[in-house]
Amino acid sequence: MMKRAILLVALLTSSLFCSAAENKSKEKNSKEFETSKNLDIFNSLYKELDMFYVDSIRPEKTIEAGIDAMLNGLDPYTTYIPESEMDNLKFMTTGEYAGVGAVISERDGKVFITEIYEGMPAYKSGLKAGDVFLEIDGNTMEGKTTSQTSELLRGEAKTSVAVLVSRPGVEKPIKKEIIRDKISISPVSYSAMMENKVGYINFTGFTDKSADIFKEKFLDLKKQGMESLVIDLRSNPGGILSEAVKIINLFVEKKSTIVYTKGKVKQWDETYKATRDPIDRNIPIVVLVNRNSASAAEILAGALQDLDRAVIVGERTYGKGLVQTTRDLPYGGNLKVTISKYYIPSGRCIQAIDYARRREDGSVQRIPDSLTHEFKTAKGRIVRDGGGINPDVYVEPEKNATVSYYLFTENLIFDYATEYQKSHPTIPSVNNFQFNDYEGFKKFVKDKNFTYKLKTEELLNSLKEIAKDEGYLDISKDEFDALEKKLSHNIDKDLDLFKDEISELISIEIVKRYYYQKGEVAEMLKKDLTLKRAKEIFNDKKEYNAILTPKKEEVKSLAETK
Repeated sequence: MMKRAILLVALLTSSLFCSAAENKSKEKNSKEFETSKNLDIFNSLYKELDMFYVDSIRPEKTIEAGIDAMLNGLDPYTTYIPESEMDNLKFMTTGEYAGVGAVISERDGKVFITEIYEGMPAYKSGLKAGDVFLEIDGNTMEGKTTSQTSELLRGEAKTSVAVLVSRPGVEKPIKKEIIRDKISISPVSYSAMMENKVGYINFTGFTDKSADIFKEKFLDLKKQGMESLVIDLRSNPGGILSEAVKIINLFVEKKSTIVYTKGKVKQWDETYKATRDPIDRNIPIVVLVNRNSASAAEILAGALQDLDRAVIVGERTYGKGLVQTTRDLPYGGNLKVTISKYYIPSGRCIQAIDYARRREDGSVQRIPDSLTHEFKTAKGRIVRDGGGINPDVYVEPEKNATVSYYLFTENLIFDYATEYQKSHPTIPSVNNFQFNDYEGFKKFVKDKNFTYKLKTEELLNSLKEIAKDEGYLDISKDEFDALEKKLSHNIDKDLDLFKDEISELISIEIVKRYYYQKGEVAEMLKKDLTLKRAKEIFNDKKEYNAILTPKKEEVKSLAETK
């Protein structure tokens, strides 16, 4: 009887295994069939269109539109890069390209220079912010876009490009012969020693060899007597993962797990550990982040937080925890494809948006806080997944007034700085510079007939339209008139009310004209509330240590977990 029972169980088990294997095989065959079928349909459909559609079809444009539509259903980081855009990919990963070293923008059908990189060909040739391109190598720039202009300015290193520009205040066009060169943008836009022996490094991106540059700046600050360090990762979009790992390795114990990845192809899963002894395991560190700190920047901040090695100050970060790799495609193109997710030392994933589960309209949403999970840092502090990196110390971001926003976006501040530079060949050092011609700026703005609308005015007008459609406008006329009177703004009054804020924006733009990127950052830091909070934490060792020490209930929870 026992033998029969065992035999029956064995037969049932074997049957189940066979059934599962059979189902899996059918599933695989079904998927392969569906893939083959739909590719045949797509191929046949295009051939029919090409032969019979009333107008001629451009294959590269039509097929690329189909590719883009297919990829739009995935995450925004999985993209097709045609051969013509491969230079942009190279710049993103290396920080290098061959060109003139200028940032350009478009306005009123004209392309003009908004920023010059110090020491680069455009700088050496004497081009300035505000210059408008008239011709490039004899090609008229009238009606050209920034991408078309950029295409003409870029080229092989050591080749020349002839540009004709107009400059505000100069009657005749200016002709320049520029020798293109490799443009390498340093990931450290600014580093300096501050008061109380606080070192500061502004780190803008994780490109090839950026960790070596960071290390060099760090050691230089150490030689100057640095005793605590601020790493500014605000608006850092990320980049190469291994560069972030190398920077973290400078401050954490050898063999510490820094980050690991998990995806569909298990052979590609990787764990990144600290492979070397740290160069400084004790220096107090504060990392500054904001809502635009993403990817590798979040890994750097998150790993230092998980290992209780730094205090994170600022806003919650963007929440990009997806890993991309590039795959070569025929005819020189490339596919940048998401292959896995990042997990930092506590085990949490920082990805904040679930692209796999979309609403019915196809839109995506952040992972609700209620669906996030608790994790523990090395010492037992509670941290959460699914929402980027939450700072240890939150600093409310400063919000610009509406008048400041329009003065900036409509280039009034930019144009004023151009005028200012014409009459000021030099200015004092950044530390000593102080803008003191606000009345001149006000006159400049009035002469330009500057106007703008408040959002409340726009909403009120919309409300009046709705009230009119619903038949309530006439009976509510007095109330609407009274509200409109209260909400109306006066430009003179607004310019005076927000003088400090506007003056700060003007100062930053002016300083950038003389001291370029380094000067811009230095001027911005003068009244930076997030940096001020970091310095306060350094000045209070008890607060710094308390932030990195788990609370009693967290210690108890950690002990129970273990």
